[in-house]
Amino acid sequence: MHNSAVLLLDGISRKAPGRIAIEDRRNSLTYEQYNNSALSVGAYLISSQQFWTRTVPIAVYLPKGYECLVSFMGILYSGNAYVPIDASMPLPRLGKLLENLSPEYIITNEKNKAALISLGIDEEKTLLFEEIVKHPPDAGAALARVGKVIDTDPIYIMFTSGSTGVPKGVVITHRGVLDYAHWVVETFGVSSGSVFGNQAPFHFDNSILDIYSCLLTGAKFVLIPEQLFQFPAKLPQFIEQHGIDTIFWVPTVMINVANSGAFDNGELVLPCLKRVLFCGEEMPNKALNTWRRRFPGPLYANLYGPTEITDVCTYYIVDREYADSDPLPIGGPCRNMNVLVLNENNMAAAVNEIGELCILGSGLALGYWNNPEATSKVFTQNPLNPHYEEKMYRTGDLVYVNDEGLIIFMGRMDSQIKHKGNRIEMGEIETAAKSIDGVINACALYDSDKQEIVLFAVCNDAELTDRRINKELLKLVPLYMLPGRTVFLEDFPLNPNGKIDRPLLKVMMQTE
Repeated sequence: MHNSAVLLLDGISRKAPGRIAIEDRRNSLTYEQYNNSALSVGAYLISSQQFWTRTVPIAVYLPKGYECLVSFMGILYSGNAYVPIDASMPLPRLGKLLENLSPEYIITNEKNKAALISLGIDEEKTLLFEEIVKHPPDAGAALARVGKVIDTDPIYIMFTSGSTGVPKGVVITHRGVLDYAHWVVETFGVSSGSVFGNQAPFHFDNSILDIYSCLLTGAKFVLIPEQLFQFPAKLPQFIEQHGIDTIFWVPTVMINVANSGAFDNGELVLPCLKRVLFCGEEMPNKALNTWRRRFPGPLYANLYGPTEITDVCTYYIVDREYADSDPLPIGGPCRNMNVLVLNENNMAAAVNEIGELCILGSGLALGYWNNPEATSKVFTQNPLNPHYEEKMYRTGDLVYVNDEGLIIFMGRMDSQIKHKGNRIEMGEIETAAKSIDGVINACALYDSDKQEIVLFAVCNDAELTDRRINKELLKLVPLYMLPGRTVFLEDFPLNPNGKIDRPLLKVMMQTE
């Protein structure tokens, strides 16, 4: 196996240089053009680094488009790790992220460069994509640099929500990505003729499946316009028009399509669609059954995995219809991954006994960037192995293994949730809300039935409204973290320990 995932691009560009690699609404790139552009970015970065002694993080702060993919591969050609950054992130949150990351460079555009400068970022650290991509490519220098990489070096750092309001950077290795890509291709039958319809933002780890499955096989990567997801009824037509045969979407998108009326068109059959994969949150059986009845031909699979591993660690190929009230399994482990279900005594849980899901294997992250304390809390020794060091990740997810040997997801041990495909620490919303003038205290909960975030707030400003609070929150957190509603209280109910009585608030939330 390769030592660096960028060698997948090098190999396919030699094998099929004229094949379309990336297609978006503005451009299409062949694999040769993709590779040459990445080599140009890589050559510029190599020329800018006098000494190469270790992998350093290089951030990509660009709107979603082919430029991001070229930048990622160019960074890998320079022997470094890329860091995708949400271009719509509020500046205060971006400032915290960059303070923690301290990237060597940030690849950006003119508009976003101005935002970086306003945060006090050294202008010499900002590189304009449109300029560095013009640098003469140097395959020899790039491959020499890549030759020094080992497969346990970082390939990317992806930031996820942090309970203190500071995002945590998860460090993933080349080995994890390469192993994962091979598993995806073999398990789901991806080939050079496959066409992926990408939904996941590049700062969301679901995009890893799309990116590297295409690089491994020479498949086509179609970037679905982000605006189109606001009009879900048009998505099936887009799939048909572009011959997309593979989608890996968050369930919310699939739910929206199922409820949009798009399936009312009896002429829509989508003969091209072969694989429907979903991950990131719980898939309601009602929506899944709507898809499977309307389009019975494709393979449907429920995938599961936290950011702290390489995208996915368990999967379940849906082979029958489930009643709306039945739990949909997250299945069993992917190849070279292992999962443990541990009870409160750190012992293996019995069949049908609920416990914490813990993950081991080649896809495990190295830890959190620049945060050894947080790393040590969740990347721990396997308690079932007293003989040698064996790290595992404690997910905080509650599951059980049923009589069929399938893992069933039950919920979170803490206040972390999955909402619209994004992992969110409710504490981050609470921290942001408490910083708003007039808010004395705040508690954020998730209404899974209505799939919305509910903010409980105690305020001393009678003029504060849902709208005003969300307007202020939008300056601090991304749009997907905004509460669906705010419940104003005179004071919080407390439990015997003097803490906010969250179970009582959950009851109040259901009766609101």
